[in-house]
Amino acid sequence: MSADTTPAVNETVSLYDVDNPAPVIEPPRKRTKKTPKATRTNFEMYGWLFMRLSGILLVVLVLGHLLIQLVLDGGVTKVGFAFVAGRWASPFWQAWDLIMLWLAMLHGANGLRTVINDYAERPTTRFWLKNLLYAATVFTVLLGTLVIFTFDPNIR
Repeated sequence: MSADTTPAVNETVSLYDVDNPAPVIEPPRKRTKKTPKATRTNFEMYGWLFMRLSGILLVVLVLGHLLIQLVLDGGVTKVGFAFVAGRWASPFWQAWDLIMLWLAMLHGANGLRTVINDYAERPTTRFWLKNLLYAATVFTVLLGTLVIFTFDPNIR
């Protein structure tokens, strides 16, 4: 009769051994001669920290904005040109909306930058997508800032 080759109850079975080594997992992007050496900056750590802090501040700003604008001031039916003109006559509301705009745009752009870095495989695709993202972010932030500070309630 042949010997029983099944493992005992307490014995573990190893899938990998000398004759059957574990597969080598390649990094998502290998370093090449063009790849810059690691720098001493912690940009990704600062980006991660910015996302957490700006997210907390945005929750406060947006919920405060919704509470004040929609609940305490009579709801959506009262929001119109005159309503915005009255709000932006106050530097407090200008600053509130400006901070909310800047944080929301930078928070979203940083998140989308991370998605582009994770999923755009070719360096040229990643380069152009991030440049398009940066251009759209700068355009939106500058246009929104211009609107907030140059808003004229007497426009005809």
